[in-house]
Amino acid sequence: MKQEELITIYSEATPNPESMKFVVNKMILPNDSADYRTSIMAKEESPLATALFENFDFVNGVFIMNNFISITKRKEDEWLECIKPMKEFLKSYFEEDKPVLNPKKELSAEDEDEVVTKIKQLLDQHVKPAVEMDGGAIDFKSFEEGVVTVQMKGACSGCPSSTMTLKAGIENLLKRMVPEVEAVESESV
Repeated sequence: MKQEELITIYSEATPNPESMKFVVNKMILPNDSADYRTSIMAKEESPLATALFENFDFVNGVFIMNNFISITKRKEDEWLECIKPMKEFLKSYFEEDKPVLNPKKELSAEDEDEVVTKIKQLLDQHVKPAVEMDGGAIDFKSFEEGVVTVQMKGACSGCPSSTMTLKAGIENLLKRMVPEVEAVESESV
């Protein structure tokens, strides 16, 4: 008989007033992230995100990474009324050991040039930890003709301060450390 694992969940505000970070006391999606802005997007990939969209009318987005889930709500709903039922649902979901994502096929790694490798390393080491603290994530998408394209996810997607973070923080860092970088742009989710 499997020993019951005690699951605890706490909520944490993010810079995006429409998003709340729910932190779980175990790793739920290590070294990966998943971002769903609609229930249709979630259906094929994530039983957890699908359940959140189906059980809570206020859910407007689900971002899953490491040991947290960032939930974006509709503007008309108040977090005060949403936090407790969300924590109870997540606690029950993880205690029942239900799946977070459906298994996916492994992609083969592509060769990257030195500049792309350096950009990804800088994003991983300097940018991702700060963005994750705020309940979001940043993914490298491409580097073409001096322009780095990234995708802001989770609480960072649609956050009023994400444009400033992108230009004042990320773009300045990359331009300073990688002379080939001329600009950083965000691709919408």
